[in-house]
Amino acid sequence: MSNNPRGLGYLFAALLFMNSAAVRAGEWSGQVGGEYRGFFETPLFPEQHDSYLSAFAQPEYRHVWDNDKQRIAFVAFGRVSQYDEARTHADIRELNWQKSGDGYEWRVGIHKIFWGVTESQHLVDIINQTDLVENPDGEDKLGQPMINLTLVRECGTLDFFVLTGFRERTFPGREGRLRTALPVDTEQAVYESDRGQWRTDYALRWHKSLGGWEVGLAHFSGTSREPRLLPGVGGDGAPALIPHYDVIDQSSLDVQMTQGAWLWKLETIRRAGQGSAYAALTAGFEYTVSGVLDSGIDLGLLAEYLYDDRGINATTTFQDDIFAGVRLSFNDVASAEVLFGIYADRDSDAHIVNLEASRRLGKSTRLTLEARWFSDIPATDLLYSQRRDDYAQLELAYYF
Repeated sequence: MSNNPRGLGYLFAALLFMNSAAVRAGEWSGQVGGEYRGFFETPLFPEQHDSYLSAFAQPEYRHVWDNDKQRIAFVAFGRVSQYDEARTHADIRELNWQKSGDGYEWRVGIHKIFWGVTESQHLVDIINQTDLVENPDGEDKLGQPMINLTLVRECGTLDFFVLTGFRERTFPGREGRLRTALPVDTEQAVYESDRGQWRTDYALRWHKSLGGWEVGLAHFSGTSREPRLLPGVGGDGAPALIPHYDVIDQSSLDVQMTQGAWLWKLETIRRAGQGSAYAALTAGFEYTVSGVLDSGIDLGLLAEYLYDDRGINATTTFQDDIFAGVRLSFNDVASAEVLFGIYADRDSDAHIVNLEASRRLGKSTRLTLEARWFSDIPATDLLYSQRRDDYAQLELAYYF
């Protein structure tokens, strides 16, 4: 793994390959591809560039035996990036053993867990660390070492997590774009816990389907995945930001209600330990119009409100914002999709515009377009250092 002690990785690598017959019986798959990211404006800092090329690979191995009661999963990821050394990195996304039985499932190893229902941000998604060098939207995650027990009961599904080895957040390097004004020196990360990366974290989640309702309640106690960035001096003697990882307790609720063509969504948290305790929420809806104008296209209309009661002291740019978007699903053989969305800050004229579109080219290749624009970002906003970082990104991936 790129930024975590490697002992657990070696342990589960041995588990994966100790049975050569199992390896031969398993299935390999994955993707390889290239990416071009071009920026529309000249960079704000002299070290930065107008465009960046990169190549990536994500091999995957899975094996199932014992009448589907046991399985091994391995997913690795690596990228080689032009200019930005911090974006040239590798990670084990998954390397775990799973065993299921009557009403229970064990998972031991490195895994990715996703919680959340809203579109604009995922407040409740806290198990895995964000791989920020991959994409500024925060959707890409690093693998997390864990022991996970799932119990399926009539009262709902209970998940218990013991998280054994903290992953530090990745940040763009000095030559990268979409970075902070001062580069982040990840080599000097500071921890509130004396055990640093080896502090054991814990989490618990209950989930239940109730008719058209999906309800999740969770609690996390451990090192915050979101560091505070404090001014300091980097290893090269130049000014830098130093990540500080606090110990927090976070309780959360996520709810999704299906009502015909409507999806009503809510995520809310209360966090203590990272300064004063605070609450935040994201709430909204998605309404789907099927077969627009007698075509095969489905049109989704999205609207969400994002709130953080810390106001200007928040460590996120979304303290009092509205998100509105449109999702198009063409339902064709190419699986073409388009998502367009706008974030509007209610306290200023700042806007962030996102565009995501993808379609298959043949059976094994997918072309993806992403674009992002930053408009009227005030000097007090956390995104001020990215005000010239409007960009478009093309990715071509081959799946095997």
